[in-house]
Amino acid sequence: MTATAQISVARINGVALHPPGVLLPPEALRQRACTELLRQQAQREGLLAATDTPDLEGATSAAAGEAIERLLERALQVPEPSEDACRRYHAAHPTLGGQGERVRLRHVLFAVTPGVDVKQLRQRAEALLLELRCADDGGARFAQAARQWSNCPSGQDGGELGWLATEDCAPEFAREIFGAQEVGVLSRLVHSRFGLHVVEVCERQPGQALPFEQVHTSVALLLRQQAWVNALRQYLQLLAGAAEVEGVQLDAADTPLVQ
Repeated sequence: MTATAQISVARINGVALHPPGVLLPPEALRQRACTELLRQQAQREGLLAATDTPDLEGATSAAAGEAIERLLERALQVPEPSEDACRRYHAAHPTLGGQGERVRLRHVLFAVTPGVDVKQLRQRAEALLLELRCADDGGARFAQAARQWSNCPSGQDGGELGWLATEDCAPEFAREIFGAQEVGVLSRLVHSRFGLHVVEVCERQPGQALPFEQVHTSVALLLRQQAWVNALRQYLQLLAGAAEVEGVQLDAADTPLVQ
């Protein structure tokens, strides 16, 4: 028996995640599995044509990307945090959004240049964002994606931008990054004059404390983002629990976790 024949094909409900004989790193395989779970659920809910099929190289169709986005908008009904919850969080993190804050970032830039198909560019960026948010590999996949896709020179360094203050960034970029507590791959694309960014906040250094009234909006956004991330993780666990999963290790839930 050849080595190629010994590599089993991972599948979700019978749908192959890679070509026969191809051995993927565990984190890349899990990412494909999560995307396939969402793609199939979109088909079940009538958001995506039954004729849509996945690419064995891991790419999703433009229609599938749009359908997954609509699926998540429907499935992840995350409530707005109450003012009391925001005040409690601010009391526990008084330097949130403070003056003099610094962050260590890395990003993948999808540059908007003359003649580029912005719709397709956004779909590609959103697909990568979902993939990187599902990754659990210590950041290796992010660095690989930056080297492969980023239109910024930092891509050769895995997307690393180093430590930045507000004044180091374009204002529209800074508004999305500073004044929050979120660490990790942000749950949304960041828009700037340069294009669309998939951003990971690696570390934060807090600044001088500001009154609650000045940071209320940022706190509310942070709490909602945290709730969305948890809901996505739980939703994927629920889908995995209902699926026939072969050749890939996923967390599964037997009961609904998303309320």
